[in-house]
Amino acid sequence: MSLIRDAEIESIIRAYATPLFKAAGLNPGDVRIYLVNDRRLNAFVAGGQNLFVNTGLILQSRTPNQLIGVLAHETGHISGGHLAKMEGEMAKATVQQVIALLLGAGAAVAGRADAGAAVMMGGATTAMRGFMAFSRTQESAADAAAMKFLDDTQQSSRGLLEFMQVLEKQDLSSAGRQDPYVLTHPLSRERIEVLRQHVAASPFATHPDSSEFTAMHRRMRAKLHAFLNPPGHTLRQYPEKDQSVDARYARAIAYYREPKLDTALDLIEALIREQPRNPYFHELKGQMLFENGRIQDAVGPYRTAIGLLPNSTLLKGDLARVLIETNDPALLEEAISHLRLTLKENPFQPFYWRQLATAHGRRDERAESSLALAEEAVLLGRRQEALYHAGRAEQLLPRGSPGWLKAQDILEAARVKKP
Repeated sequence: MSLIRDAEIESIIRAYATPLFKAAGLNPGDVRIYLVNDRRLNAFVAGGQNLFVNTGLILQSRTPNQLIGVLAHETGHISGGHLAKMEGEMAKATVQQVIALLLGAGAAVAGRADAGAAVMMGGATTAMRGFMAFSRTQESAADAAAMKFLDDTQQSSRGLLEFMQVLEKQDLSSAGRQDPYVLTHPLSRERIEVLRQHVAASPFATHPDSSEFTAMHRRMRAKLHAFLNPPGHTLRQYPEKDQSVDARYARAIAYYREPKLDTALDLIEALIREQPRNPYFHELKGQMLFENGRIQDAVGPYRTAIGLLPNSTLLKGDLARVLIETNDPALLEEAISHLRLTLKENPFQPFYWRQLATAHGRRDERAESSLALAEEAVLLGRRQEALYHAGRAEQLLPRGSPGWLKAQDILEAARVKKP
């Protein structure tokens, strides 16, 4: 998978999902949301409370309610512990297949090759039939949970029904043309009929999306479209005659990518004048300036964005990078502070460890720089580099200090050879 990070889009998805997580009895802070750079329709749960959302799903959802419906369904999988149960059922199916293979092999050795093949085929078919029946049961349970969560939060289930109807059309296509969601979430007419009946009876069926959610959704889709498609395509999709906020946002990104910086800056500055408290407009301005070599000018917009959104560690990580690139020693302490907060929430991001190593190195803090480089090397699977940098940090840091103990942990981890 190719994952992308974007403070604005992650914030919007979390705003959609948080009421659902609470309705499901989950701690929203325990559920991690990941954006997958994939144009196909898909969303799935993996590794416990980890929710993955494809960019294709966001781009193809026409309303917030459609996307919220899918998030509600995936929340049903999390609250129902379906992932752990699915793993158990897969193991059971595998055991059944192994037994069938052993029995079939025994029959073949006894001289009945035809009987052996029949036993093997029958065993595999039985195992697959049982697994798919279990999977369909899980999908129906997740639907039921989603409808309850949506009702509990006074939101319509119509979006989930609309999404299922889109999938129903795909279900008639060949497997090669189907989106992953169809393949991993078995569909049935019964599921759609249950949803249809619920929408018909629910008192919240006609509840509209809030104007705030609608504006956020349009802006999110415009941003994704502009970053993931060629600028010319974006400018055709969002022509000059469209003076909506989302269209101008998309054009600003398209012109910045061409690059036509002056035109892009004119657009984003006009949006900032209209919505001065939108942190993501300031963030984009900072990004435009930084990536076009105007590093000093980029510091202000990023600082403004963080002032408006002080809890965003992603924005702090971006500002830290800009501060380091100014080559101003006076700004390194601020950069290190931002990076430590960013890494506290995002410890598995090698890029931020490299930035922290750079900042400490420029302050001639060799032990701290080596420790950060060791962290980066471990995440990238570079055992020898991890051993070297952690060993150097161990020698330079006071024995028994937190950093020294961390170096010990890295050395121990790096010495373990994977099978």
